[in-house]
Amino acid sequence: MLFFTLYQIVDYLINIIVFVVIVQFVLGLLIAFNVVNMHNQFVSAIYTALNAILEPMLKPIRKIMPNTGAIDFSPMVLIIGLTILQIILGNLARAYG
Repeated sequence: MLFFTLYQIVDYLINIIVFVVIVQFVLGLLIAFNVVNMHNQFVSAIYTALNAILEPMLKPIRKIMPNTGAIDFSPMVLIIGLTILQIILGNLARAYG
């Protein structure tokens, strides 16, 4: 029962991280296409905070991945890795829970 509870907590945290990655990606696209402006303090603060939260997770992935030019695939790799972790932990929780 304890392992299943821990799995639920980790699952919830992973879902939050995936949501933050998606928000950062969408905000980055909006900034790149000049829909929102980085001169706006609110947009700048949110984008800076999201980058500060995600950079410790994305930096090791960027070191391993080859340079693909303007496209950064590290958020996608992070989401895939976290999803694989969710599947593994879910199966362990069901087996031992």
